[in-house]
Amino acid sequence: MKTIGLSSDHAGYELKEFVKQILDQKGIPYKDYGAQSADSSDYPDFAHPLALAVENGDVAEGIAVCGTGNGIAITLNKHAGIRAALSWDAEIAALARAHNNANILVMPGRFISKEEATKTVDAFLNTPFEGGRHQRRIDKIPI
Repeated sequence: MKTIGLSSDHAGYELKEFVKQILDQKGIPYKDYGAQSADSSDYPDFAHPLALAVENGDVAEGIAVCGTGNGIAITLNKHAGIRAALSWDAEIAALARAHNNANILVMPGRFISKEEATKTVDAFLNTPFEGGRHQRRIDKIPI
């Protein structure tokens, strides 16, 4: 079973903790790269360790959360081996996997309900990459 890496800042902490419950219910192992509380923190401090873990194969994929999702996604996507996709509903998450082979799901902790987050996580974890023409596009991403 693949291990999922998790990270958040203070604004995403509550939703990250909820994602742990989702993964526990599914029997999916995870590794938490922080934050460890809702105390004010800086998202890069937790995004970089998650990105490195995905790049190194220490975890199969990741899920990250900050207030809007933007800051942590920007930081994650600075890593060459990362395709972090900001998703606030299941359809966007499914397309991020199917078309972009996203390897980190990013959710906006302040703007998504737990119900929608559950559907979004399910879509991310259960949608396969389609390959084909989409792989050609992914191959063009690195600079």
